[in-house]
Amino acid sequence: MQKEVRHFFIEQWGSSQMVVSSGIYDCAELEGFAYMESDQIQGLVTYVLRDKEVEIISLDSLIGNSGIGSRLLLAVEQIGIKHGAVKSVVITTNDNLRALGFYQRRGYRLEQIIHDAVTQAREQKSTIPQVGYDKIPLLDEILLTKKLKEQK
Repeated sequence: MQKEVRHFFIEQWGSSQMVVSSGIYDCAELEGFAYMESDQIQGLVTYVLRDKEVEIISLDSLIGNSGIGSRLLLAVEQIGIKHGAVKSVVITTNDNLRALGFYQRRGYRLEQIIHDAVTQAREQKSTIPQVGYDKIPLLDEILLTKKLKEQK
């Protein structure tokens, strides 16, 4: 399955490497869940568990508005709760208005703007484009969080 996951990331993003302010990740090496249809990956989420949080590193669905992304997100939140996480964290870029809406509709709150994070990431991964969705300059990261349960 790891081979298929790596191929999925290369097809969708040109690489399985993800460079964000929280670290540099090989998404094909991370824990995650895949949504399969006809033996093909149609949706994929990867995550990292930390002390009291779960961070979503990537979330992709090839079939928009189908519920795949929502189900994958819920699976990560549930695994986070199972492992004692009290919050879920995700980072997206300033141009990704669709992702910002997706996460906010599911209870995530804007936590922080990390100015020039994408500019800095580009030093590690030169293939990150200068301009993103809707011709928006790709410069910053936005951190969103969701409380998973009360701390005791």
